[in-house]
Formats: sequence, structure tokens, C-alpha cells
Amino acid sequence: MNVVSETNLPFKLKSRGKVRDIYELDNDKLVMIATDRISAFDVVLPSLIPYKGQVLTGLSVFWFKKMEAIIANHLITVDFENFPVELKNIKN
Repeated sequence: MNVVSETNLPFKLKSRGKVRDIYELDNDKLVMIATDRISAFDVVLPSLIPYKGQVLTGLSVFWFKKMEAIIANHLITVDFENFPVELKNIKN
């Protein structure tokens, strides 16, 4: 089982929050990665929840797609085939 506590991509780290790591891909694109970190009362706890990041991403994608006819959002893609080449070349 692979859990993700923190990422380390070769891009400028813009923010590392309680759950998400955000990188600047270029001037107008960010890469947001939901990790398996958990927090309570604004404290990041030492234990992780496997696949939490995948579940959070899935929930976000569901609601972004559900609401896109009503309001624009920031989602570009979660489909690896549509990722920019800079991201496709990164190894796990």
C-alpha cells in the first residue's frame, strides 16, 4: 500500500497545507495534489489515511463537473493522458 504524506515535485512549491501540496507549473497553471495527511483543529496529525488523497480528489472532481454548467471553476484535468509533458515525465 502506498500512502502519500508529502510530495516533492521539481516545480516551485507555492503552498503546503494541511492536506494539499500546491506547485506552480507555469505562469497560469497550478498543480494541486491531495495527500493522505489528516488534520484536526488545524494540526496535521502524524498518522495517514491510505487513499484519502484519491478520495478527496474524486469528490472534488465530481462536484466541479456537477457545477460547471452553473459556475466556472479552476479544474483543467485529472486525466493523466491530458497532463502536460512536464508532469508525465515525473516518476513516482
